[in-house]
Amino acid sequence: MKLFKIITAVLTLSSSLVFSQNYKTSSTAKSGKEFPKIDNDRKARFKVYFPDAKSVILEGGDGMQNVKSTTTKGKEGFWNISTSPLEIGFHYYWFNVDGKRINDPNTELYFGYGQPTSGIEVPTNEDFFFEKNVKHGKIVDDNLDSEITNGKRNFKVYLPPSYGTKKFPVLYLYHGTGEDITGWEKQGYIKNILDNLFAERKAKEMIVVMDYGVALTPEQEKLPDDYPRTVLSAKNLDKIVVQELIPYIDKKYKTTQKQAIAGLSRGSYQAMLIGANHPDLFSAIGSFSPVIYEGTESQPFKELPIDNLLKSKSKPFFFMGIGEKEDQRFINYNNLLSNYLHQNKYPFEQYQSAGTYHEWLTWRRCLYEFAQKIFK
Repeated sequence: MKLFKIITAVLTLSSSLVFSQNYKTSSTAKSGKEFPKIDNDRKARFKVYFPDAKSVILEGGDGMQNVKSTTTKGKEGFWNISTSPLEIGFHYYWFNVDGKRINDPNTELYFGYGQPTSGIEVPTNEDFFFEKNVKHGKIVDDNLDSEITNGKRNFKVYLPPSYGTKKFPVLYLYHGTGEDITGWEKQGYIKNILDNLFAERKAKEMIVVMDYGVALTPEQEKLPDDYPRTVLSAKNLDKIVVQELIPYIDKKYKTTQKQAIAGLSRGSYQAMLIGANHPDLFSAIGSFSPVIYEGTESQPFKELPIDNLLKSKSKPFFFMGIGEKEDQRFINYNNLLSNYLHQNKYPFEQYQSAGTYHEWLTWRRCLYEFAQKIFK
């Protein structure tokens, strides 16, 4: 009997060691928290305390739409949730607790889907967005008072490691729908990406302005939240960037007065609209997961002056990046743009992010590629 107990104890210890080796806590978990965790097959486990709940269902964003999960209620009010393999990358998620959306108390919160939201990182073997032992830039908060929207506009500014020694070009960078100026800093890891690129001498040092992607007056805010309002906001943003933001940045920071512009999803539309409206002002345009608003079958670029690029003398560098597994509508937008530019013999570069959806690993990779090709 004693021998049996010893063998049982050894087997139990071995299985727990295997479990602990296979499952690793997500990088998005709060300090000291064990869950959520992911195994080598990308299956995730969650453990959350909802003692009075009758139903707990895992829900999430684009990259988790095909995930299947099983939920069991354990002892002392804890719910255990296991999933099928997740897709690589960063995914927003939450729990449906008796019909109410509730974030995971174990994770950091990220602004997505219009509110603070839980996130989980499904790792790959890449480390280009990890913090490394290199010289670091810094991100500062700034703002200006806009006469165009009659209000204060907040934005973030990345200053490269060598800032203060000379002047630098500026990349104006936009986030997507439902996100804000914290996106590129927090879930986008922009500081690590650029610090590492500059240390490896793969990109020219630059300042990056992470501007807010909504530009509406108090009266315009009351309009229905639809595509026409999105286009109106982008047109206001165009005025703000050219008339207010660039002059402000050039006056306050040490710049060469050379600019590029880029954005993801809705931000891609804003970057293309502003860049195409001012092709002599921006040397490069980056469209990550392209979106085109208010186009028709006969006029696909009705609200996007892409033809200005064809007529410009400067011919800004044009970059398009997209995730391999993105929804068909984003693939269609990407193909529409690439076919148009190809037919009109406008030079551009395409990038496909292997195995990713409409999420932040796609956009980190796009920034990594784009930053190496601008301000040369």
